[in-house]
Amino acid sequence: MTVQTLKAGFIPLVDAAPLIAAAEIGFAEEEGLKLDLVKAPSWSTLRDMLAVGQIDAAHMLSPVPVAAALGLGGVSARFDAVSVLSVNGNVVGVSEALAGRMRAQGYGFDFSDAVAAGEALIAATDGRLRIGVPFPFSMHAELLYYWLGALGLPAPQGIDVRTVPPPLMAEAMAAGEIDAFCVGEPWGSIAVENGVGTLLLPGAAIWGFAPEKVLAVRHGWADDQPDMTSRLIRALWRAGRWLSQPGSRELIADVLARREYLNVSSEILERALTGAFVISAQGDRRTRDKFVTFYDGAANFPWRSQAAWIGQRLAERMGLDREGAISAAKSVFRSDVYRQALSGQLADLPGASEKLEGAIAEPTEVASASGTLILQPDRFFDGQTFDPSAPQR
Repeated sequence: MTVQTLKAGFIPLVDAAPLIAAAEIGFAEEEGLKLDLVKAPSWSTLRDMLAVGQIDAAHMLSPVPVAAALGLGGVSARFDAVSVLSVNGNVVGVSEALAGRMRAQGYGFDFSDAVAAGEALIAATDGRLRIGVPFPFSMHAELLYYWLGALGLPAPQGIDVRTVPPPLMAEAMAAGEIDAFCVGEPWGSIAVENGVGTLLLPGAAIWGFAPEKVLAVRHGWADDQPDMTSRLIRALWRAGRWLSQPGSRELIADVLARREYLNVSSEILERALTGAFVISAQGDRRTRDKFVTFYDGAANFPWRSQAAWIGQRLAERMGLDREGAISAAKSVFRSDVYRQALSGQLADLPGASEKLEGAIAEPTEVASASGTLILQPDRFFDGQTFDPSAPQR
């Protein structure tokens, strides 16, 4: 097999682990690929690098390809999401001042109840809530808007949303520029370590199975380079499967901790990988099972229904035609490319490419290509469901 070099970009986050593991543990090499990984300082930089062809593929926020298809974000390039790299993995955190007011009002920071947490946050907010998110078109922003809007705080209209690159989130909080944030790990835990923030919720408490990062390529690249695309998808699928094994956590934490990747201590990185968190400077500990998912429950499958949910949310906020937005969104989550890459492999692929989002309360067996696939809970915190064939608010 001819070894081909592929340049891929990433942001220093725990959920870049599939790309980094594929390069470092040998899964890319098994597919005849040499991954040249490029660390970007911000999501806008990474998006633009992919758009102009400086890199071939990217670890990307799941709403970015959808936003680009809708003409949002100020770039003419379009992207395809050919695989999901990670599900969940975000934390919501608040400043020490805001946490103190919430505690004074009796809130116990259980790190699980989104309704109680949101109500306590809204009640303790003095003035307009300033929230940091890594990028305007991100699952961080969508989760916040969904959550706060459902609890009666109009979002984004009723809050001050500020874009802060993930590695700078703790600094922004320390400088008093934001009162709260939603960010991927380890940068929420860094705010705790620096004594400037307290973790309030995992993103999974808002949506139980939210597609967080995708493998994005320029629109048309997957069709022009089908063999290389398939090799890359398979390498990342194997990396995700390996990451799902408890025995991999210590090794991948050590790899991610390296200066060229996250440059953060492995002990802090293990919190996200194990779900065992220190949520406050006082040392309070909380556990969240499956805080971030790289493989289980068809986590890597690019469900068109998840893209449709993102498309509808963006359309409603931006005043776009909802049906047109949903159709465009579905077209960029390339379940067809993913199926082609993994056909005949060990992957158990779902029989459909869309599902009712938010309807699964317990691990559930569903029909699949080679047997029975077990999907994981995907509930929205308010009990709502989203039908991509009959979308409504």
